[in-house]
Amino acid sequence: MAAELRVNWILCDGYGLCGDLVPELIGLDDWRYPIIRQGGVPRELMDSAQRAVDCCPMLALRLQSVSDENPRARTASRRTT
Repeated sequence: MAAELRVNWILCDGYGLCGDLVPELIGLDDWRYPIIRQGGVPRELMDSAQRAVDCCPMLALRLQSVSDENPRARTASRRTT
């Protein structure tokens, strides 16, 4: 099962630690807020992505499982994040 990184923008304070830990998936803007790259997390980066989630000081970052079988559910979940 694939997973994507998601940010809770209400909780995020722009520390930028996530982008420092996994720059292959997360860029940072000028204020150090995350810019999540589109698409799922590649299997070889899953450990690094989980580490970024675990180290987020505001608990604003999460990995969400994505089912490839139901693209409508994927679109709906993006609207609620």
